[in-house]
Amino acid sequence: MEETIATSDKDWTTLLILSILLGGLGVDHFYTGKIGTGILKLITFGGCYIWALYDIIMVVTEKFVDSDGNVVMKQ
Repeated sequence: MEETIATSDKDWTTLLILSILLGGLGVDHFYTGKIGTGILKLITFGGCYIWALYDIIMVVTEKFVDSDGNVVMKQ
C-alpha cells in the first residue's frame, strides 16, 4: 500500500537559499508560515546557528515541513 505525502506549495530552492543566507534570522521559518519559531530563531540567532544548520540539513533531505505540516520538496 502506497502512502501519499502532502507536499507544500512553497518553493524548495527558495527555502534552501533563505536557509543558507538568512536562516540565523529565522527568515526560512517566516517564509513557510512558522511565525512563532521564526521569532525564536530571530531572537536566538538561529540557536547560535546550530538550529539554522539543522534546518539546512532538513531542507536538503526534503524533511522540512511548513506550518500546515506539508513537506517542502523539489518540484
